[in-house]
Amino acid sequence: MYKIVGFPRTRAMRVIWMLEELGEAYELDPALPHSDTVKALNPAGTVPLLVDGDLVVSESIAMCTYLADKHGKLTFPAGTPQRAIQDSFTFFAADVLEGALWTAAKNTFIHPEDIRVPAIKDVCRYEFQKGLTILEQRLGEGPYVMGETFTLADIIIGHCGGWAVTAKFDLPRSGPIYDYFKRLRQRPAYKAMMEKVAG
Repeated sequence: MYKIVGFPRTRAMRVIWMLEELGEAYELDPALPHSDTVKALNPAGTVPLLVDGDLVVSESIAMCTYLADKHGKLTFPAGTPQRAIQDSFTFFAADVLEGALWTAAKNTFIHPEDIRVPAIKDVCRYEFQKGLTILEQRLGEGPYVMGETFTLADIIIGHCGGWAVTAKFDLPRSGPIYDYFKRLRQRPAYKAMMEKVAG
């Protein structure tokens, strides 16, 4: 059984969603960042962490990639053209969408107050909106970023969409991006993840 270490209302949501999609058993240890439990596993003190036997993996995208590759699901095989495109969506989500959200968060409540730059949040909102425009241009005919196939890239992008709502970033109320995020929220595994996070 896998173990996810970290308060669920963090990027642990991605790993929970991934394991729900895979149908794999897991347990949650809702340890807080920089707690003794977390620091014993990760000197950086950051969460989430994925524990698989003696293996401890940090960084949520690395965890999702590991799980997808290990189980041969929610991903295309490494070295294929499809995997290259899938990875480009995943890294786009991390660099552009999450980058804007994380920078805003750090300057809202994470960094010490005396070094925060509140004005940068306007830049973050601009960058996020620009990212959504690019995402809309890249979306094809299928329901997901890789067409008919749901992949870990959709999990990372979908989580960014939920994060944006929490951070009070604007999301479209109609159109392709709205429809895409709605499809993601309707997946049974997403709903199961939200129940775990709410609990």
